[in-house]
Amino acid sequence: MKAVGLYKYLPIDHPESLLDVEIPKPEPRGRDLLVRVRAVSVNPVDTKVRSPKDKVETEPKILGWDAAGTVEAVGEEVSLFKPGDEVYYAGSLNRHGCDAEYHLVDERIVGHKPRSLSFEEAAAMPLTTITVWEALFDRMGARPHRFPEQAEQSLLVIGGAGGVGSIGIQIAKQVAGLCVIATASREESEAWCRELGADEVIDHREPLSRELNRIGAGEVDYVLCAANTELHIQNMADVVKPQGKVCLIVGVKGGQPVPINLFQSKSVAICWELMFTRPMYQTPDMQAQHDLLEETARLLDEGTLRHTMRESFGPLNAENLRRAHAAVEAGHTIGKVVLSGIG
Repeated sequence: MKAVGLYKYLPIDHPESLLDVEIPKPEPRGRDLLVRVRAVSVNPVDTKVRSPKDKVETEPKILGWDAAGTVEAVGEEVSLFKPGDEVYYAGSLNRHGCDAEYHLVDERIVGHKPRSLSFEEAAAMPLTTITVWEALFDRMGARPHRFPEQAEQSLLVIGGAGGVGSIGIQIAKQVAGLCVIATASREESEAWCRELGADEVIDHREPLSRELNRIGAGEVDYVLCAANTELHIQNMADVVKPQGKVCLIVGVKGGQPVPINLFQSKSVAICWELMFTRPMYQTPDMQAQHDLLEETARLLDEGTLRHTMRESFGPLNAENLRRAHAAVEAGHTIGKVVLSGIG
């Protein structure tokens, strides 16, 4: 079957950074679905895995961790899906990615595709939606379904116009009922955040405590940092309330230590969110990702949430995928970028 992969880890402007390749078509076993991939999305994790390093693969490495498609066949233990079902999901870091004609994925991390969305629109949603849902409700302990006491609580989303921020604003506002303050640095990204429901938008190029004071807001109950952890560590310590909660999703560049003692006097809870944790470690609650994708599909179909696709790069092939990687790697995309399936 056709796929897009790599043998060498090269800068994205190198013609061999991503290649059109042929690999064997897999067969589903156990709880796996074989999905005919109809669309994929590109995330920062794709570019980080592909980034230059001194390593050569003997077999093509296939990237891609956001897909929508149709179930072609199922393993003997599958109970949640059947052939012909339309699905969307993010997959697992320790398995082949979805930049291919067909893809194997465990049914416990797959949801039925929202009926109201195209395959391209649906492919934009899983990874970021799972990230935000787990960050808010599993890691920081906010509650879905708009509990009354949360109407007075606030969330600061650092990086509001990116993929995570774009769905994060919506879930925090429409599902958790929080007051949402997002950060953005350009007119078009500020407008996008407001369009998605942010109550306020501030500039992350400025000290965030000063920006919050400018809009008449005090400290916030929750912080979701979707960009530049090391750059914003002092900002987060300055603006989170005593006994507040901070969730980080971006690793520190170079693995350098950051001063978490900044949060000690406020007894702030600091947590990490990596949406691949459940499938990578086969946790007992792995099927929670299926459940939340099913709930998100319902919310998308009823219009409570909206998709975050902003740009399509055409059919999935090496040339188009290199262009999409370059756009994401540049760090100026708004919402999500997608490609339709191969062929």
